[in-house]
Formats: sequence, C-alpha cells, structure tokens
Amino acid sequence: MAFVTSNRHRLGTSVAAFFDVDNTLLPGEASEIRFFRWLWQRRIVGWPEAQASAMWWLRHWPALSLQPLRERKLYLMGKPVQVIEPLGEEFCRERLCPAVSPDAMRQMEQHRQAGHAIVLVTGSLDFLVDPIATSLQVDRCLAGQLEQRDGVYTGDLLQPLPYGNGKHTLVERLAEELDLDLSACFAYGDSPGDREILSAVGHPTVVNPIRGMARVARRNGWPVVSWK
Repeated sequence: MAFVTSNRHRLGTSVAAFFDVDNTLLPGEASEIRFFRWLWQRRIVGWPEAQASAMWWLRHWPALSLQPLRERKLYLMGKPVQVIEPLGEEFCRERLCPAVSPDAMRQMEQHRQAGHAIVLVTGSLDFLVDPIATSLQVDRCLAGQLEQRDGVYTGDLLQPLPYGNGKHTLVERLAEELDLDLSACFAYGDSPGDREILSAVGHPTVVNPIRGMARVARRNGWPVVSWK
C-alpha cells in the first residue's frame, strides 16, 4: 500500500490539515520532473529512460492524460534501490527543502498552533518527500512507494496510488485509524488529483490552481489562494 507514515502515535486530535506537495507546498514544477532533470545532469538517466517513458505514454494515446506516467516510473525501472534512494534524499535536501513556500509554512504553523495534525498527501515518491516531512515535523506523510524486487525498482507503484480516488482512499483509512472528523478537517491542493480529498473535508482550499481547478473552486464555493 502506498502509505508512508511518521510518528505512528495516535495524534490526540480529531482535526487534521492535509497538504498536497507539488505546486502546493512546492510552487511550480513537479518534484519528479526536477528530480529527473537532476538525475539527467548526473548521467544516472538518459535518452533510453526518456524514450521508454514517452513510448509508454504514447501507447495510451489518445487518453491525453499523464496518468500512465503516474502509475509507472520507467525512468527508475531496474535501478538499484540503494543507489537511487540516497540520491533522492540528497536532491530533496538540496533542491526541494529550500523551495517550500513560506506561505505554506505559515499556514501549517497556524494549524499546529490550533492543535491540528499536519499530514502531507502526495503522489510524489516517498524518498523525495521524506526529508521535507522530517524538516517540517509533520505528523504523517502519505506518498507514493515504488515496488521493489531483489533490491531494484520494477517501475510500478504500490496501490492505491496517492492521486485522485487513491488519495481519497488513503485519507479515509487514516481518518478511521486516527478517529479524525473529516467534516472538521482542512485540505489544500492545486489540481484535479486533489478534488476528492477537497470534497471530503469541511474546510477545503485550492492553492495555485491548475487544470481547471479555479473553475471547480468557484462552482463549489471553495477559497482560492496563491502561495509563492
């Protein structure tokens, strides 16, 4: 299950604030795109990995969706875990941790002062966001996990994928585990992949909206904010 946790203790609160990562905590380009470019510069990946990913996506044409690329990470297929995960942690500390939005951190601190649990929910890979979760001292982190076989990545992600319905499933499981009252909870997200968890909580906010989410927010009466 794509379910990464920190601080497994019961949280002592029925209210949580769920934060998406890409383009929410981290404004702009997705973390995995930045990671791919970083690996490319170090010649860990190259044209064969880029072509494999492109061909996989094209085989799903005319879906015009990035979902196939979310479900399979062919650029990491066959790569040793013991090589990639330390590189991912190095990349996160070097490039992602300094890029966390100050606006997001202020909002997070307001929730912490109110006694709310802080939960990251992201389709990004666990080893890319774990250093962020640690540095921000969040209570839980739900992130994507790559399948491993004999110490190498298969390229497949464990299900449910933390995107769309999968995010909703993971949030519901966490709410049941921790006795959270979703009607009192908060959620922050930017894209259609966050729509289900935004709909599931009593206090949704759309952040840096993309792919029609500003229109969805207006239709549902959800606040829209810009975090830089």
